[in-house]
Amino acid sequence: MVKPVNAMQPVQILGAILAGGQSSRMGVEKALMPLRDRPVLAHVIARFQPQVARLVLNGNGDAARFARFGLQVLADAPAFAGQGPLAGLAAAIAIAAQGGFSHLACVPCDAPFLPVDLVARLSAVAGNDIIAMATGPRGDEPLFALWPVGLLPEIANSLVGGRRGAHDLVTSLPHRRVNFAPDDFAPDPFLNLNRPQDAQLARNLLAKPAARSDL
Repeated sequence: MVKPVNAMQPVQILGAILAGGQSSRMGVEKALMPLRDRPVLAHVIARFQPQVARLVLNGNGDAARFARFGLQVLADAPAFAGQGPLAGLAAAIAIAAQGGFSHLACVPCDAPFLPVDLVARLSAVAGNDIIAMATGPRGDEPLFALWPVGLLPEIANSLVGGRRGAHDLVTSLPHRRVNFAPDDFAPDPFLNLNRPQDAQLARNLLAKPAARSDL
């Protein structure tokens, strides 16, 4: 029987924000794009950092551009550089294993409304060899997940084999889903700011009093 993660101490969970993409559809770097009074990444950190024992950032290129956020910046391993979110996930899980963490919680850098109880709810169903993955209004959200560090070889093997899809990898391994319903002001807690119209929607949501107080 798999031991649930809710028996673990919180210190065993490392958090990672994945910011290694090229933001090609947005036209500017999403993590650093202004969203009302601060960068998108600052919104993500504010919601995610209290949920984990330690937080790191996966980002490629000049790490100095992230210095203001005070997080350790991890680049993709050279062998996997530029291969998408799984490459960032591999880099973060390797650091988690080195640091004695048993699990890694990951989120993308462009999700300013991510659930503030994400890690707690994923922890309640995950196991020592089982991934817990969020689902929302659009279905599975494989980049909002809790990974046992022992699954690093599976991630590396997927990258070596040219299989870069996070969803395909998660669903090929033991996993459980946790459904997150939208709240009163945000139609989708997993809204990703991939396009200019997504950023405008986020600005409209943040203009509402409930959104401002929540963030």
